[in-house]
Formats: sequence, structure tokens, C-alpha cells
Amino acid sequence: MTRAPFQGVPQSDYRLLHPEKERGTAILGIRTDKHQAELYLYSVKGRTFHNDDKKKLGQLKWQAHLELSKTIHSQIKRLLNKSNVCWNDIQGIVCFKGPGSFTGLRIGLTVANALASANHIPIVARRGQGWIQEGIEDLLAGNPPAGGDKIAVPAYGSPPNITKPKK
Repeated sequence: MTRAPFQGVPQSDYRLLHPEKERGTAILGIRTDKHQAELYLYSVKGRTFHNDDKKKLGQLKWQAHLELSKTIHSQIKRLLNKSNVCWNDIQGIVCFKGPGSFTGLRIGLTVANALASANHIPIVARRGQGWIQEGIEDLLAGNPPAGGDKIAVPAYGSPPNITKPKK
């Protein structure tokens, strides 16, 4: 596990102070479009992602349902700890963009965007069955330019159904 050499220096600050340090080789995957939320952690070699190059470091699935906003942060931390990975080891985030639950996608993508921004790492959002592989390939290839989307934007599949408040 890579650790910042100074006690009390957050890892994101350490990276800003030492930009010469190479990014890690782990990719975090986040999927929150259904009641069962999913997190994935992959190790990748260099700038390619083929079946023989990938190694799933860890995976967590849990029934988040109405507790997603309360549990997602602790579950990400749990996955990283369980896999012996820290934030300096993460080189990008891949999210499932939808379609799916409006609230689940909104929470998951907001958390992913905040983590990517705070840790200065690229983020991509993809859809379909091969979302994780396609997202990792795009991150490593620099697609879209600069190695990621500016922000991950959800694709709900239909307009949100917003009801009028009860008075």
C-alpha cells in the first residue's frame, strides 16, 4: 500500500505537493443504478486493458436501496482497505451512467465526481453490459481527450417523474 510519508498530510494534498510521483495502477468502478449497489477495483498494467492484463482486486455488492447516501463512502473505504489499496493507487474512476434509478444514479455519480475532482483523477461514465471494460479502456487510451469526461453525467433513460409536493 502506498502511503504519504508525512503523518497528517491528506493523500490528495501529497499528490499536489509531489506531482512527480506516478499515479497508481488501480481503477475504481461504481454502479448505483439499482437497489444493489456495486463497487469494483481493478489493477491494470501500463496503458492497456486486455483480459490477460486485468486483475480484479476486489468487489463489493450490498443492498443500498434507501441507504445509498449513508453507506457508499464507507463501502468505498472498506473495498480499498480490503484490497490493500489507498487513494494514491487509484488512477481513474469508471461509473455506470444508466439507465436506472434516478436517485441511485444521482447519488453514485455525485460521489464519483466529487472523488475524482478531490483526488485529481480522470472519470468516465459508460452504459451497457461492457461498461466497466469500455470505461477502463477509454481511461487508459485517453478517450475522451485528457483521459476522462469532465464530469460523469447520468443517462436516466426517461425524464424524471417529479411529483407535486403534498400540502
